[in-house]
Amino acid sequence: MVSWCPWGPSGMIHRMAGEQSEPGRSRWRVLRPWRWPRRWRWLVALALTPVLVASSAFAVAYEKGGWYGVNVMLRRGASVWGDVAPDDSRLSPGIRLSLAGQRTPDPAEPVRWRGVAAGLDVAELPVRVGGRPVDALLLSRVDPARYRFRVLNRAAGDRDVGGWMAATGASLVVNGSYYAHDGPPDTPVVSDGHRLGPASYQATHGAFVVGGPGDPDGARLVDLAGLDWRRVTDGASQAMVSYPMLLGADGHGRTGGADERWLANRSFLGQDGAGRIIVGTTRDAYFSLPALAAFLPRAGLDLRLALNLDGGPVACQKVSAGGYKRDFCGRYELAVHGGRLQLLRSLVDFRRWALPMALVAVPR
Repeated sequence: MVSWCPWGPSGMIHRMAGEQSEPGRSRWRVLRPWRWPRRWRWLVALALTPVLVASSAFAVAYEKGGWYGVNVMLRRGASVWGDVAPDDSRLSPGIRLSLAGQRTPDPAEPVRWRGVAAGLDVAELPVRVGGRPVDALLLSRVDPARYRFRVLNRAAGDRDVGGWMAATGASLVVNGSYYAHDGPPDTPVVSDGHRLGPASYQATHGAFVVGGPGDPDGARLVDLAGLDWRRVTDGASQAMVSYPMLLGADGHGRTGGADERWLANRSFLGQDGAGRIIVGTTRDAYFSLPALAAFLPRAGLDLRLALNLDGGPVACQKVSAGGYKRDFCGRYELAVHGGRLQLLRSLVDFRRWALPMALVAVPR
């Protein structure tokens, strides 16, 4: 009988049953790896190969993106940009229609709001071209007097939209603004009174702000054209700078220069004439930024301002209130790199993207 123990200071430890030890000597005899039978050496090498490969992958992920990079590897492997044609079957019909130049939707239908809790309404607004459905806006309308907003960051990248809801007790969660390759905010942020993100930053688009002098609980969008974002966010309990402005104070969007072929699931914040905050996420990726900026003023939402958030697979919105459930995350991001049309794809598509940046609404 032979027994093996996979630990020891220098190789496997071999013990033969019934073997007698000399006084003062251990019955355990160390077999150095180079003395193992060749078959054993091959088996050990084969067993260790996946471990070495995984360790190398995690080391590279950590070097490039810290714990955010490691959690990306654990959640979905990685994401890559792959070449596609404008009529590629992997693209949705709405994307293919937009790429073909049909970027002006039909006039919007009336928005049918449904109250699911005091101060929280939801709706889904279809988007059609020539009567054909190509996308939809998933909408939530929040009364700041009834809900407390928080801007949150978790740079480790280990919490998705459902994880944020469970951790905060929120009734609504939407992805926030942009984040750096290792997870912290890429734009100025105030989270529970603490400033995060870059201290030196030029902001010319917009911000979402909660609190401040004379309005400790109010939530609002601010057009930063001609304003200093530091002064706008001074004294705020929560704030988040983002871009581009889809609808500014002058009634126009500021999406000039954006490529019409950059198509993605998108999230945005709006403020209506009654001061309510409207959260929107597109179900598909029909809209470029200029096309979305042109559509929102015609969408029947009574918007005064609208600000774009991050998009693509991180464009997520989850609602749970009064028995109503919505749980959505985007799928598409398409862009042009080096003159080539490319689609972002996950190598292992079995888990949702984490949200390093999140905006949550919690009942007061």
